[in-house]
Amino acid sequence: MGSSLKPVGVWAVTNCNLRQPSLSFCRPVGDLGQMAESWHGNYDTGSQSDDSYKFERLHIEPIYDAFFCPLTKQVMRDPVTLENGQTFEREAIEKWFRECKESGRKLVCPLTLKELKTADLKPSIALRNTIEEWNARNEAAQLDMACKSLNPSSSESEVLLALKYVQQICQKSRSNKHVARNAGLIPMIVDMLKNGSRKVRCKALETLKTVVEEDSDNKEILADGDTVRTIVKFLSHEQSKEREEAVSLLYELSKSEALCEKIGSINGAILMLVGMTTSKSDNILTVENAEKTLENLEKFENNVRQMAENGRLQPLLTQIREGPPETKLSMSNFLGELVLDNDIKVLVAKSVGSSLINILRSGNMQSREAALKALNQISSCEASAKVLIEAGILPSLVKDLFTVGTNQLPMRLKEVAATILANVVNSDYDFDSILVGPDHQTLVSEDIVHNLLHLISNTGPAIESKLLQVLVGLTGSPSTVISVIAAIKSSGAIISLVQFIEAPQKELRVASIKLLRNLSPHVGQELADALRGTVGQLGSLIKVISENISITDEQAAAIGLLAELPERDLGLARQMLDDGAFKLVYSRVVKIRQGGSKGGRFVTPFLEGLVRVLARVTLVLADEQDAIALCRELNLAELFIELLQTNGLDNVQMSSATALENLSQESKNLTRLPELPTPGFCASIFPCFSQQPAINGLCRLHRGTCSLKESFCLLEGQAVDKLVALLDHTNEKVVEAALAALSTLLDDGVDIEQGVMLLCEAEGVKPILDVLLEKRTENLRRRAVWVVERLLRSDEIAYEVSGDPNVSTALVDAFQHADYRTRQIAERALKHVDRLPNFSGVFPNVG
Repeated sequence: MGSSLKPVGVWAVTNCNLRQPSLSFCRPVGDLGQMAESWHGNYDTGSQSDDSYKFERLHIEPIYDAFFCPLTKQVMRDPVTLENGQTFEREAIEKWFRECKESGRKLVCPLTLKELKTADLKPSIALRNTIEEWNARNEAAQLDMACKSLNPSSSESEVLLALKYVQQICQKSRSNKHVARNAGLIPMIVDMLKNGSRKVRCKALETLKTVVEEDSDNKEILADGDTVRTIVKFLSHEQSKEREEAVSLLYELSKSEALCEKIGSINGAILMLVGMTTSKSDNILTVENAEKTLENLEKFENNVRQMAENGRLQPLLTQIREGPPETKLSMSNFLGELVLDNDIKVLVAKSVGSSLINILRSGNMQSREAALKALNQISSCEASAKVLIEAGILPSLVKDLFTVGTNQLPMRLKEVAATILANVVNSDYDFDSILVGPDHQTLVSEDIVHNLLHLISNTGPAIESKLLQVLVGLTGSPSTVISVIAAIKSSGAIISLVQFIEAPQKELRVASIKLLRNLSPHVGQELADALRGTVGQLGSLIKVISENISITDEQAAAIGLLAELPERDLGLARQMLDDGAFKLVYSRVVKIRQGGSKGGRFVTPFLEGLVRVLARVTLVLADEQDAIALCRELNLAELFIELLQTNGLDNVQMSSATALENLSQESKNLTRLPELPTPGFCASIFPCFSQQPAINGLCRLHRGTCSLKESFCLLEGQAVDKLVALLDHTNEKVVEAALAALSTLLDDGVDIEQGVMLLCEAEGVKPILDVLLEKRTENLRRRAVWVVERLLRSDEIAYEVSGDPNVSTALVDAFQHADYRTRQIAERALKHVDRLPNFSGVFPNVG
């Protein structure tokens, strides 16, 4: 080819991105000529920027006109020769033939326009080899120039141009990537990642991706040293372009398993990638590349663990569901160590709950241990616990707890199983409908509860506390508490359960107190007997309440237990008086009232329990002089009057009103009556001398000397207005307690007329009548009828009420439908308003 190759210029050319030389070909004519001339414009060979062209003018030898395809005006890559000896680029001449055929024209040579006999193409192997050799020599020279430009002293434009050239030649063929590697270009490009120009850094990242794409050797060289760490650092950059290029490069590197491990080992890499998958600021391509990178990194367990730690749990869950046994084991173990939010626990339970339960049923001891730890982690949320219940966890847990023999769990794992069971039963679920045993037992079946109690009595404190928590959960539900209590009674375990109050382990003590609190409304007397009969346990309960710390759930449970014990148990009241329990309770109430106690959500139940327990002392005033002395010493009447105004705390208001009722009933016995002088001899003969002198300062109601502190007089304590205000309360139990306290103003043994006057002055008559008219509960109606009958003993009130048909109707309704005693009282009330004749005699007189 030597003599036939004429140089057309002294500039080098790369593949198909070239400027056109001046070629003197025969000028075709006619339609075919126009078609041939239009080819250069229509054939898309790409274009090249001026900057790139300037770089490519670097050369070592000239270019020859035979290298060019007459159709494309570009250096040929696959030259072929026609039957007439003309040479063209294969792709171009094939397109020419195709267009001739489609247009119905004869098959002609695009240069000579002479008809061809055949469309056969003969490869020009020698020419192709010559072009390839020429390209290789020139590209080597150009790469050498690129190497010289990739240094810190080069300008930004020179570096960018060199990087662009390296990228272009590596895109042309894999062999060029080997040339770039052998030329030492990869470390030079890596150095450009530290360049001060953002454009250079971005272009360097982009070029590196091209250089290593589908080339494992280049990836290995790139991963040497700290290069991968440098690339990862770009993920934290605010500039989205740098982040975009870095993620794209990491995705390419992650296609190599060897590099997956290295990427994952770099601190923060997985965390940032996970964050990018949920990013709202990064573009879609960046997010997709981050996602695909993480998918590649999932090949290594350590990476999967890191993803789980950073909130990407799905790979971990997939391994637990689908991985080989050893992977399931390690992943389950790791899941048990994770700290998860409640909403994540629900997702995890739905995803792998069934798989973990299956491992629990049939796995070896090591696998069962891992499954138990994972289930313990995800069962501590009510919603996830329900998912596990529906997946069938209960039978497996019960079996593991009760099984003895060769396949039994060691005690440390039984403790985990008990913890899971405690978590599960504290969810709101219908446990009496779920079968857990071979004989159709449920969790609340007598033999299952007996087995739990047996374990509680024969294991260590750690598992005992968990099993007690199971019973706490079962007794906290109205649907299961009766069955559990029946089983506890039949086992005779109450005394044993009470003994745990003295346990030194706080968790065990708290669980036992909570259980006893749940039991106390149903077995209060048995608990009271146990507490009285055992030395120290009542004191331990009081000690818990007295701890001067932020209010805890243990303290709220302890006071709740005491509050539920029988109110009129004199033996218990006597012991509490002797132990100073009431004084202690009083001091805690005062401290809370003064704002000296903190405890968040436990303050309200704790205060409610304290007031209920403190009100208990007012129930034994008639039998215990020490109780009267205590009430006087602490001025409890004043405290209870203040507590009437704790709006929003219905139980506190109700207990305070009840306590005031009890105190007020005792007032008539505690009032100090005036000592009148004995009538003299003259008074016995002359009645005019027998008139007693008037005594000032006496109580209108009790006709003696009263005080709030000494005789608990509601009038002296200005409590009437406050009690009347509670008659409009939305809680009927508060209304009933307030009305009961007000009824002591009209009780036998006091001046009823003055009591009526007090209620009138406090504007309490109408609220009392409204209570009668509303008929909210039977208890309220009974009390209201009693009070109204006493009010109607006043002629003035009776006259006013007789004109109100609603009151008469309410009294008639009570007369017809209430209980026997209330009907008697309603009859008397109707007589007061002349609705019944005084001689009716419907009911016999009853004392």
